[in-house]
Amino acid sequence: MNAEIVSSLLNQEVPTGTTGTSSVAAVPVDHLDYGYIENCTDVKYLGKVLTVLRSGDEGIYPHLTEFCERRLERLDPKSRALRKDNPPATAACFSGDEWSQITDELKKWKTDAKMSETELKQQSLFHDLQTENVPPVRGSSCSVPLKQNSVSNGQKKTAQKKVLPRNYTEWDQFDVDKECDKIDGNLTKNDSPAIVNSRHKTIKSKMDATALTEREKVLVASREKDKGNEAFKANDYEEAVLYYTRSLSVLPTVAGYNNRAQSEIKLQHWHNALNDCQKVLEMEPDNVKALLRRATVLEQQGNYQNAAEDLRNVLQTEPQNITATKLLVEVDKRLNQSQPEKGRKSKKILIQEVEEDEIQEEQRACPVEPSEAVGGESAAVAPAERGDMGNAQKKPHGRGGEGGPGPHTDHNSHGGHWKNRGGIAEKYKVNQQDPTSDKGLRNGARGSVRRDSKGSSPAGGDGSNLDAPCGALPPPLARLKNEGNLFFKNGQFADALDKYSQAITGFTDSGMDSPEDLGVLYSNRAACYLKDGNSSECIQDCTRSLELQPFSLKPLLRRAMAYETMERYRQAYVDYKTVLQIDISVQAAHDSVNRITRLLIEQDGEQWREKLPEIPLVPLSAQQHRREEPPSAEVLQARAEKAKHHAAQKAEVCFNSLKQEGNEFVKKGQFQEAVRTYSECLKLKPEECPVYTNRALCFLKLDMFAEAKQDCDSALRLEPANKKAFYRRAVANKGLKDYLSSSSDLQEVLHQDPNVTEAEKELEEVTLLLRQSLARGSPSNPRRPVPITE
Repeated sequence: MNAEIVSSLLNQEVPTGTTGTSSVAAVPVDHLDYGYIENCTDVKYLGKVLTVLRSGDEGIYPHLTEFCERRLERLDPKSRALRKDNPPATAACFSGDEWSQITDELKKWKTDAKMSETELKQQSLFHDLQTENVPPVRGSSCSVPLKQNSVSNGQKKTAQKKVLPRNYTEWDQFDVDKECDKIDGNLTKNDSPAIVNSRHKTIKSKMDATALTEREKVLVASREKDKGNEAFKANDYEEAVLYYTRSLSVLPTVAGYNNRAQSEIKLQHWHNALNDCQKVLEMEPDNVKALLRRATVLEQQGNYQNAAEDLRNVLQTEPQNITATKLLVEVDKRLNQSQPEKGRKSKKILIQEVEEDEIQEEQRACPVEPSEAVGGESAAVAPAERGDMGNAQKKPHGRGGEGGPGPHTDHNSHGGHWKNRGGIAEKYKVNQQDPTSDKGLRNGARGSVRRDSKGSSPAGGDGSNLDAPCGALPPPLARLKNEGNLFFKNGQFADALDKYSQAITGFTDSGMDSPEDLGVLYSNRAACYLKDGNSSECIQDCTRSLELQPFSLKPLLRRAMAYETMERYRQAYVDYKTVLQIDISVQAAHDSVNRITRLLIEQDGEQWREKLPEIPLVPLSAQQHRREEPPSAEVLQARAEKAKHHAAQKAEVCFNSLKQEGNEFVKKGQFQEAVRTYSECLKLKPEECPVYTNRALCFLKLDMFAEAKQDCDSALRLEPANKKAFYRRAVANKGLKDYLSSSSDLQEVLHQDPNVTEAEKELEEVTLLLRQSLARGSPSNPRRPVPITE
């Protein structure tokens, strides 16, 4: 076939309506070629070529057909010519079991269809028709019986009236919601009840960890503990106990026992919780969580004495533990209620203040019972809080057996500077007193104040002098103030508030000029407001007192407490910091600052300092400098040991973190970063041999052979038989072309472990290099024999 015939065939148009055979005949045989198909870009013509190849008229060429399909797919992936008709499946396409299953299903379907057809034929076709003389159904020989008004069961069917269409007014009166409710009410729910799947019944409480390594045990136990934590957060405490038990069966840990104890407490399984707490305390005798949870269990079991002991141990470690403080108050209350009255009144003591300036203001001699609180405060608080005028509201437990800080004492009636005092316990002396000597308090009234016939003032039968002078106040106002002090000491804050208010009113009416005394009255009344929970009035009185006597310690402290009660943490923080400028030894202010700092960080974020009001600068004349006694040698030694231990723990944690980070860099191929990290490790622990060998490996990867050799030398000084150090030094010597030293190190490695194939290969290579270097030596230099052992 010449070119003219081909061109005529290409230009020939296929008439409309012709079959596919005519279009196939329009493709010359020469076009069924790899080269032509590869260069052709006409999609429609390639489709024709593909049709010819698939038809097999010109022969069967599977590879050429596949090539043409790929070419057409590259030009037009959505071409219709690429579509293939899937042949119908036959028995050969399936296995014997599959084909038998298909045939069985078809037979079953055929049988069911015949049965359904038979049932339909047996039913009456026209049982609902009531029209007479109905013509027979077209195409059938059956006729409808006349007057057929009964159904198959013999019951008469009521005639249905023809429903007339509604008009528009009726549709306006139609209540759709009412009709829907009727339909919904007629529906019956046939849903099956839900099946509760209690999945943790199938979970085993113990795991077999005999085949696990120590590291795998740690990972598995941690994973099971995390599952228990998730269940605890979801309030599924039974599942939490199950997973904690699985974790403990793999590896007993303090955290696992503690968490399971908390879950048992939530389930009120007191005995199991107590056992878990005991196991924790056997592992860590000072574990705070275990002590607190054991105290909770003991309190529930009625063992208040041991519960109080555990709570005091917790507070000795963490004085600011709010949960332990609240629980201790409750336990002490129940403990006092459980004690018999006779045991509580065995003897009485006399607490008397010995400082001269306070004695001039009021006499502090009030016999009390040793097991009860003084001035209405809890028995757990030190006796120094007896007349603190409200400062004991948020006072932490004392450290080292002492009471609160010095400024938590009664006010100074003379308006002078506050005296620097030591611990509160040094301000009082406790004298044993015969119970018969105090006849006025035999009824157990706990120093309650007797009133006169008018009921307006306390009696002075307790030893206090109500007519004692108070600064520049006239005698009537001084008596009101002393009565208010006595009421406050006995916990009668409303009466004390009334006396201070009368004194302030009388002071204002008299026109006196003594801001110090008026400031003390406002400060004392603020203490009463604070005790009664009236924080806003307390803040107002403290502000008035500070206007009269700036930088007075007690009003600042009381106002800070009131601010904190009202959750105005920024103002409370400023007042506490001002108190610390005046007297840095106020421990309550230190604790409150730390507590409020955490709250402000949670509330305002990292920029919390920028949102604070300005902290006033206290002048030097108002600052109180307390000279503390130098600590003893034992205390200094204990502090040094504690600091050393803490530094060692911190260094150990940092070292492990850096070492792990360096190992990760080595796995990623970041050897420069790994060298930097290992160097930081050696600064913390310069005697750690594995770090030297690891860094030597990094130096070898970076072709820093001299540095690698130095690290290997350091490792061998620490461990003379370290196999890794010998091998890596041999590689470093090879890089430095010191083949003799490299051969010696490799022989040492093989001497320790003959199975090191890497060392054998390196020794063969180094031996060959050593021979070549000796062969290249000059004749002037005589060779000396070198023993080489292969």
